[in-house]
Amino acid sequence: MYRVGLTGGIASGKTTVANLFAALGIPVIDTDVIARQVVEPGESALAAVVHAFGQQVLGADGRLDRPRMREQIFGDAQARQQLEAILHPAIRAEMERQSRAAGGPYQVLVIPLLVEGGRREHLDRVLVVDVPEATQIERLVRRDGVPREQAEAALRSQASREARLAFADDVIENTADLVALESRVVRLHEEYLHFAAHTRP
Repeated sequence: MYRVGLTGGIASGKTTVANLFAALGIPVIDTDVIARQVVEPGESALAAVVHAFGQQVLGADGRLDRPRMREQIFGDAQARQQLEAILHPAIRAEMERQSRAAGGPYQVLVIPLLVEGGRREHLDRVLVVDVPEATQIERLVRRDGVPREQAEAALRSQASREARLAFADDVIENTADLVALESRVVRLHEEYLHFAAHTRP
């Protein structure tokens, strides 16, 4: 299966781009969605998180209390690595399962932290949604209602814009209107159909 990894910085417009590919009939597999699925009650990854961090990370409904979990690992690199060691294999396994089941002429895998993870051997191409950092900050402040300092800190916690662009095979500049964005997605869609058709065994 020909697979395109879709990534980009926070508030760059990854979801909008993914939805445009989905509207063209392309299977989209979103690791952010999977990250929530693997910690649903009854899932083995949730049991492992509770074993590692204690019952206090659960809410009254038995679900993972995400704000409390974030507090527990905030500023604690060892705790964050421990959590990632539990979740990342579960997310990868579920992503592979969904990919095998999804079919399609090619697939788009939405992986927000693709560059930070540094792994692309399971992908045929990497598509980066790019916007200037000032635009990201403005969107974050407007979208999430957070102070500017918090938005800037969120950007600093991710890979740099330069690192993402260096990782990319294709780039979508998401600074124009939706019509321009749709046009760019359609052009890439045609390219990916061609690439997929010519790389199948």
